[in-house]
Amino acid sequence: MLLVSLTGGIASGKSVVAEVFKNLGCYIHSADKVAHQLMEPEMPAWKSIVNHFGPEILNPDETINRQKLGLIIFSNPKERAFINQLIHPLVMDEKRKIVEKLRKEGKFKIFVSEAALTIEAGFMEFFDRIVLTYCKKKIQISRLIQRDNISRKEAIKKIQAQLSPVIKKKYAHYIIDTSGQLQSTIEQAERVFRSLMRDYELKYGSQT
Repeated sequence: MLLVSLTGGIASGKSVVAEVFKNLGCYIHSADKVAHQLMEPEMPAWKSIVNHFGPEILNPDETINRQKLGLIIFSNPKERAFINQLIHPLVMDEKRKIVEKLRKEGKFKIFVSEAALTIEAGFMEFFDRIVLTYCKKKIQISRLIQRDNISRKEAIKKIQAQLSPVIKKKYAHYIIDTSGQLQSTIEQAERVFRSLMRDYELKYGSQT
């Protein structure tokens, strides 16, 4: 099974590309969804976050108020580092377990990890290929404002908290520019999928 990281800045089109890959038969692992599960009440990450930030970070139902948490971590690099150092290893552990399980089952040729911070977290070596999505900054800002219903200032703060596409491109095997129309993104994703299948055949062809 070819291990692929689908990464890119916030609101850069990862979900669209992930959906294309899923429809083409890839297994999609969402780091964001796993992180949400790890932060549910009484889970290990939940306990650490509440101990660190205090009960005021919680909603009435004991779930973590992600908006409050986001305001804190995107305004404070030290607090952002705390969350990243807590969550990233836990998500990676879950990823390894799923990869091991899928390899035993042998149903998928390509495993895709959809995760914004693969490069920032230093997990590049785990993957055979890295696919990067990016778009023009003004488009990224506009998408983020609409998606999260936040101000331009907040959107820029979130974007600046991540590595720039210029740096990320140095690590990417394939790059998908999502600045244009949706159909263009889909077509690029389909081309990258075909390349990933070739990569799989080159690595595992004798085993199929």
